Amino acid sequence: MQKQDFLDDQQFQRHICLYLHMHQPYRVRPYTIFDVDQHHDYFNAPSGDKTNNRDIFLKVAEKSYRPTLKMLLKLAKTEPKFKVSLSIPGMTLEQAEEYAPDILDKLRDLVATGKCELVAETYYHSLAFFYDLPEFEAQVKQQMDTFKRLFGVTPTSFRGTELSYNNHLGKWAASAGFKAILAEGWDKVLGWRSPNFVYEPWHTDGNAALLLKNYRLSDDIAFRFSDHNWKEHPLSVEKYLHWCETATLQGPLLNLFMDFETFGEHQWADSGIFEFFDKFVQRWCSDPSNDFLRIDEAAEILPKVAEISMPETVTWADTERDLSAWTGNKMQQEALKEIYSLSPDITQLPKSQTQAQILDDWRKLQTSDHPYYMCTKYWSDGDVHAYFSPYESPYFAYLYWANAVRDLKDRLAQAKISKNSR
Repeated sequence: MQKQDFLDDQQFQRHICLYLHMHQPYRVRPYTIFDVDQHHDYFNAPSGDKTNNRDIFLKVAEKSYRPTLKMLLKLAKTEPKFKVSLSIPGMTLEQAEEYAPDILDKLRDLVATGKCELVAETYYHSLAFFYDLPEFEAQVKQQMDTFKRLFGVTPTSFRGTELSYNNHLGKWAASAGFKAILAEGWDKVLGWRSPNFVYEPWHTDGNAALLLKNYRLSDDIAFRFSDHNWKEHPLSVEKYLHWCETATLQGPLLNLFMDFETFGEHQWADSGIFEFFDKFVQRWCSDPSNDFLRIDEAAEILPKVAEISMPETVTWADTERDLSAWTGNKMQQEALKEIYSLSPDITQLPKSQTQAQILDDWRKLQTSDHPYYMCTKYWSDGDVHAYFSPYESPYFAYLYWANAVRDLKDRLAQAKISKNSR
């Protein structure tokens, strides 16, 4: 649909952008000091260990990925107005190829409907933008190449890891040719303004659109749906539909952004999450004033109402909505400093099978989940970090990761000696 055709068609007045993020890291196994210089398999824990990536992926695939993709495919085929946008880091797609190729087949089927947009990000779900811009750009290119290879598409929308965003990232994305960028609709940034409009990133001359998460309506599903202590529990379709329609009085676009794993993993099937969402979509679409838009469509069709400036980095994590989920203590800060300090030596190695393996391991150790597991926050934020972590404590998360980095540095030193001895 062209922009003018859309504006001339007055029946569509309320829109939902549904964006889901599918992500599984490569978790570091219990890698001890006795493994250093002896074993280089940082990510291959034995089956049954809490860090075994195959076990975790297959569990999440069964509980979440298969039933959610089944639901999305059904909605895409039976509801003409239903659409969805997905982001999936390349290393998650790697695991799907290895452990559960049927997930890839279902994703291809969903993309083939034309109702599903793929959103670009870094291949390794890293925070490289804030530490090493060339490395960040290399990971984005690797992600784009992977989408082209697996799905035959080239994304025009972009999201930073964990929805991280600031003015510099917005300008980078616009200069890289992305037409839409995602960010958190955080109150401290928006002030009196509503997240229910399309905005323009700071100083990008109208070349990109900024879509902001409606975190209240998103988190009602993603975090609160099965919480029996929540005063609104149980959440009915009628109640949520009313909230959504009321929210559009503050702007026509509801950006519902959440983890793909919300469905079936974070909110278990026996909570009724699948039935709830299926029925909600049907009820929403039954009103001629309502529809769904992909992120790229919203950026193209809806007008930008104002410019938004975010000089400080905003994310969708923790109550602070900043980078403190990954940088809040000395362990995390030193870990990030250490891993990115290896960049010059690794990227200068001549291309070889050894260099390719070192590079891949280095990038897997950059994944933002590693410093996330090292977080030592308390209260509700600490509970969330502990829920996602497979380790006994943040200190074990750091210890195993640091041992792996120590071994990686030794491998890198040996590779440099081999290079210089030629």
